[in-house]
Amino acid sequence: METFHVGKIEEFEDKSKKVVSVRDEEVGVFRLGEEFFAWRNICPHQGGPICQGRIFSLVLENIDGKMESHGRVYDNDKINIVCPWHGLEFDIRTGKHPGNPSIGLDPV
Repeated sequence: METFHVGKIEEFEDKSKKVVSVRDEEVGVFRLGEEFFAWRNICPHQGGPICQGRIFSLVLENIDGKMESHGRVYDNDKINIVCPWHGLEFDIRTGKHPGNPSIGLDPV
């Protein structure tokens, strides 16, 4: 596997991202805790700049046994990037869409 210098570790805050150019291709580099992840900056939905979207904890609907909503809850263990074009979300760690794991980002 080839490696590329995209910055110093201390330049990346936790839950941050940086979009860089690697061989004429845009790549999003993400830091979650001590881990780093890199994805092509192309949303599989319609080619939007996925890595330029906002970073959020996974949002879940709090539904009781009667299927009534009691607001939203956040899963802070699952951090997503949200495409700025159409709002599709992808888990930064896995690159997978939380509702349809067959849809995913391209790893770098």
